[in-house]
Amino acid sequence: MNYPSLTWSVVLLLVSMTVGRAALGDSPNADKAKLRVLIIDGFNPYHEWQVTTPVLKQLLEECGRFTVDVATAPVPDGYKCSTNEPPPPVDNSSFRPRFGDYDVVVGNYVGPRWPAEIEREFEAFVSGGHGFVSVHSADNAFPDWAEYNRICGLGGWYGRNEKAGPYVFFDDDGKEVRDTSPGGAGHHGPQHVYQIEMRDLENPITKGLPPLWMHTKDELYDHLRGPAEQMHILATAYSDPKYQGTGRHEPMLATIEYGKGRVFHTMMGHADYSMKCVGFATTLRRGTEWAATGKVTIELPPELPTAEKSLSQD
Repeated sequence: MNYPSLTWSVVLLLVSMTVGRAALGDSPNADKAKLRVLIIDGFNPYHEWQVTTPVLKQLLEECGRFTVDVATAPVPDGYKCSTNEPPPPVDNSSFRPRFGDYDVVVGNYVGPRWPAEIEREFEAFVSGGHGFVSVHSADNAFPDWAEYNRICGLGGWYGRNEKAGPYVFFDDDGKEVRDTSPGGAGHHGPQHVYQIEMRDLENPITKGLPPLWMHTKDELYDHLRGPAEQMHILATAYSDPKYQGTGRHEPMLATIEYGKGRVFHTMMGHADYSMKCVGFATTLRRGTEWAATGKVTIELPPELPTAEKSLSQD
């Protein structure tokens, strides 16, 4: 059959466009609008947030699904606080993040309370159907802000005790335990490589991951407690007594429903080398997408850590 020359020109144009798109490395998500992420940092005692925020930003942006901005809450020079009590108020009245411009907020902040209207805006942002991702020490923040603690589900340090809610962990039979006995919250031993045990491999965030995988050198949080309302634990790690641990299986990954919103909580990620674990990066990306949309389209990387060996990316 003979085709008009104009038709062949159109065909050639379409072919060249397709080849060009492939050469540029278009991902399966190329036809989707990128999700908008806001990382909040500014103060985080005992954590190098100036180092870890750029790593979080890079991990999210390089997968092609997100654009990332950073909002840094002001803290006066020389400000110090103790993990035994909440930070005192400071003048951060200039801190005015525009939550409505974003699909999901990522927390990398442990510092003074925000202005009251900003806290109310944050609560409304999450409960109204958006997402929050609590990374590692972000669950230490704001022990006296009740709604933030409901959003995170669990937290530690800064004066938390039985009034904050139960300890949550898994027993040796794989059953979730909620312990209301009195005591403080938040502890970890020396950093080490440890194994992650998946408790739910049907969740969109974790589907396809190995049932067991080794996480790179990191702190292993234990004795976390909190409201734990509408919380579902996705993964745990054994807190080994030889590393000053509890001898219990402690939560490492969890989701929380807050109103119409979604929260992904990872207890991992103390330092840049911890965040470069392929398992951490994979769950961070997929968890952030899920928190933003309720779905996961980000594919698993071709190589993952195994039950015996951790894996880091450059």
